Amino acid sequence: MLKYVVFMIGLMLCSCSKDKMADMVITNANIYAVDTTYANANTIAIKGGLILKVGSEEDIKPLIDKNTEIIDANGNFVMPGFIEGHGHYSGLGYSLINLNFLKTRSWEDIVSAVGQRAKETKPGEWIIGRGWHQEKWDSIPRQNMYNYPFHYTLSEVSPENPVLLYHASGHAVYANQKAMEMAGINKETPNPVGGEIVRNAQGEAIGVFEERAMGAFRQRYNEYISTLDKKVLDSVWYSAIVKAEDECLSKGITSFQDAGSSFDELDKYEKLAKEGKMRVRLWAMARHPAKELEGKVRNYKRINVGNNFYTCNAIKSEVDGALGAFGAWLLEAYNDKPGFKGQNTTDIYDVKKIADIAYENGMQFCVHAIGDRANRVVLDIYEGIMSKNPLKKDLRWRIEHAQHLDTLDIPRFAKYGIIASMQGIHCTSDAPFVVKRLGTERARLGAYAWRSLLDKGVVVANGTDAPVEDVDPIKSFYASVTRRREDTGLVFFPEQRMTRAEGLYSYTLGNAFAAFEEKIKGSIRPGKVADFVILSEDLFRCSDDDILKTKVLYTISDGKLRFKS
Repeated sequence: MLKYVVFMIGLMLCSCSKDKMADMVITNANIYAVDTTYANANTIAIKGGLILKVGSEEDIKPLIDKNTEIIDANGNFVMPGFIEGHGHYSGLGYSLINLNFLKTRSWEDIVSAVGQRAKETKPGEWIIGRGWHQEKWDSIPRQNMYNYPFHYTLSEVSPENPVLLYHASGHAVYANQKAMEMAGINKETPNPVGGEIVRNAQGEAIGVFEERAMGAFRQRYNEYISTLDKKVLDSVWYSAIVKAEDECLSKGITSFQDAGSSFDELDKYEKLAKEGKMRVRLWAMARHPAKELEGKVRNYKRINVGNNFYTCNAIKSEVDGALGAFGAWLLEAYNDKPGFKGQNTTDIYDVKKIADIAYENGMQFCVHAIGDRANRVVLDIYEGIMSKNPLKKDLRWRIEHAQHLDTLDIPRFAKYGIIASMQGIHCTSDAPFVVKRLGTERARLGAYAWRSLLDKGVVVANGTDAPVEDVDPIKSFYASVTRRREDTGLVFFPEQRMTRAEGLYSYTLGNAFAAFEEKIKGSIRPGKVADFVILSEDLFRCSDDDILKTKVLYTISDGKLRFKS
């Protein structure tokens, strides 16, 4: 009997010892933990998808056995996985399936790509694309309005297929003649509230539809989609999500904050998380009008489903459009469109009602606001809610973009703990036309005013708004800390740039904080999720030029190797 007891105790000790062994160890690492410094630490132990221990090789050695996967970082920079702070997840995936004009430099190249796609497409099928930006082309056709070319050449190459080509911002669309005919667009078609049909001197639509004017096409396209097999559509959607995951992981992104999904998509995301089919963690905002959210959104509130891979605890709305498409709602008129102050795209009463719904359901509210007037209106709404409920101190409501601010409104972010969810890459991407739109003083004092916000103690989250821009966080980080364009070297009011520490925080722990997730991710600490990226350059110490040379060597999420270059 005594021998049996001794034997069982031995088994138990073995079992306990085995349970403490690391699943993975990253060794020989230059660790950047974000919120702490580890003396002499160059090794990280991982167990069960969590960080087990951080220390020296000697500290971690007892946690290694024959089953432990070892990754030698070779002295390279190891930091928490990047968190994309504002993007469109399925939109990113679809942009990798549909025509993508993000890097296209002329109208002629766009027309050529559509013509080729039309040859490969059956008559009546829709051709969809995205990514063009008239202010970023090398040349503009002579026949244009506000640098928008007329649709004629586009229509010529696609006579039997309706074509919709969305602006990079998503706030305007090019439609060909076929699409306009199907939508019933003619000289008598009025501009909708919050939108504009761009017309020539004769009152004819040139093919560009800004903001709410896109609605007529969305309706026709949805009618077309409803005729297709749902299983096929779901399969295409899933393919898009896989492509989005692959793209993110290849660029060191382990978490993605999705800026607005329908209930249908939210159901699909939750299912993927429960089935263990997600490789990138997703934090999603629900997006519907107030009448659809009321009494229903609570059924979609989820936190940390599928081992922290899916959360929906926020609601998205918007009040204006994009600067490039003249949709940003301004206090004063555009410099290059006299008398025009942009678009209020969602009725303010509806936005206020959604704010009430978010508060009642204990959810974050995240509102798209780009122009200075739009930001002021959102701040007014937030302050109204917060002043009526002074005991609720930590709502972490967000303004998505917060791109162009009146200097009087900057302190209001700090006063109420409002998060400025901004996108570093937008600054340098838009730089060539911001002064043209706003004038020098408005651009200098209030455009992408990171330094002014940070100096007031405001949390600035970072991202790319993908697929509006490339989802690459390294390019956005470079823009954040230099405010310099890669191609021309143009520097946009550098006094507003972030420090390296602020830039890294904005892409890790800052984004985690902006989603109430700072306790589980965003820095390298035992007990947090084992999400890391290993980079070829030290982003904290390397030269500005070397930032752009940085390669993603490994991406690890949930303690699993997801990408290796």
